[in-house]
Amino acid sequence: MPTKKKTPEISIILPCRNEEKALDFCLTQVKKVIKENNLNAEVIVSDSSTDSSPEIALKQRVILVKHNKEGYGNAYLEGLKYAKGKYIFMADADGTYDFAEIPKFTEKLKEGYDFILGDRFKGKMEKNAMSWTHKYIGNPALSSLLRLFFKTKIHDVHCGMRMIKKDALERLDLKTTGMEFASEMIIQALKNNLKIKEIPINYYKRRGKSKLNSIPDGWRHLRFMLLYSPMFLFFIPGIILILLGFISGALIYFGADIFGRVFFYHPIFLSSLCLISGYQFIIFFLFAKTYAINNLGDKPILNKFYKTFSIESGSILGLLLVIGGIIIYLLLFSNWIETNFGNFEAIQTKNAIVAFTLIILGVQTFSSSFMLSILGIKNKNLYT
Repeated sequence: MPTKKKTPEISIILPCRNEEKALDFCLTQVKKVIKENNLNAEVIVSDSSTDSSPEIALKQRVILVKHNKEGYGNAYLEGLKYAKGKYIFMADADGTYDFAEIPKFTEKLKEGYDFILGDRFKGKMEKNAMSWTHKYIGNPALSSLLRLFFKTKIHDVHCGMRMIKKDALERLDLKTTGMEFASEMIIQALKNNLKIKEIPINYYKRRGKSKLNSIPDGWRHLRFMLLYSPMFLFFIPGIILILLGFISGALIYFGADIFGRVFFYHPIFLSSLCLISGYQFIIFFLFAKTYAINNLGDKPILNKFYKTFSIESGSILGLLLVIGGIIIYLLLFSNWIETNFGNFEAIQTKNAIVAFTLIILGVQTFSSSFMLSILGIKNKNLYT
C-alpha cells in the first residue's frame, strides 16, 4: 500500500523572471538548508521567464508554476495558489538573500508572531549589494513615509525576505500585481492587526541583471501608500487649501494691508480656487474613507460624522449654499441693470466672486451627499 505524502509545513516560494544566472545557486542553497535542518518543506518557483530558468527549476526537481505573467505581485499570487504549507516563506531568486536564515524565520512564527520581515539594514550588507540611492534615499524615504502614514515601527519595508502564517496571509486578500505588492502586504498586515516582527538578515550582491526600475517602482510604492492613506493624500492638503483660501480671501475682501499693499479683487480669484479645491479634497477624503470602511475593513472612525450628516442634511446644506450664492448674484445683477450696465465697482466684483464660490460649494455638497450615500449603502451603519 503506497504511503501518503506528508503535507509540507513550509512552502518556500521564489518569484522568478529570467534568473538563470542565480536560480541554480538559490535552489541548491535552499535544498541544502532543508536537508541540514530537517525541514518539512516544499519549494515553488513561480516563473515568467524567457530564458532557461524553467529548465533549471525542473532539473532541481522543485515545483514549477509557469504562468508568464509579468510583475512581482503576479509571481507571488500565482505561486501562492499551489502552496500547501502552514508557513509561507518568500524571497527573491537573485542570490541577494541567504536561505540559511529560514530556520530563524520559522522559529519566530512558532513563538507566536504572524508575520516576520527581514531587516537588511541591521544585518551584514555586502559592498555594492544596494545602490547608494536605494540605500540612503529611496528605501529610507519610503520606509519613513510608511511609518508616518500607518503608525508602525517597521524599518525595512521593502525587504524581499519574509515569512507569514498561511491563515494570516489569507486574511490579507492581496491583489496588486507589481512591486507595490511588498507594500500592500505590510499595510494589510497592519490593518489586520497581525503580530509583526523584524529580524536582522544579511544581504548580498545580486547575480544577473536587475529588473528594478527605481523611479517607476518607487512611485508605485508611494502611490499605493497614498491611496491607502487618504488622510495625507486628501484631508491634510484640503484643510491647508481651505484655510489658505478663506484667510487670504477675507483679508483681501475687507481691504487689509498685506505686505504693505491693499489689493482690490484680482487675488480673490486665487483665494476662491484654493477654497474650492480644498473643499473638493475633503470630499475625496470622505469618499476614500467610506470606501475603505465598507470594502477594506478600515476602522469606522467617521461614525459620528455619518450619523450626524445624512443625505438629507447634506442636500439641504448644498441647496442653501446655492440659493445664497444665487441671491447675492441676483442682487448684483439688479444693481448692474439699474446702473445701465455700467462697470462693476471693486466691492461688487468681490461679491460676485463670493456668489460663484458659494454656488460651486453648494453643488459639490449636494452631489457629494448622494455619492457618499451610494458608497456607504453596503453597510447600514454608514451614510444612509
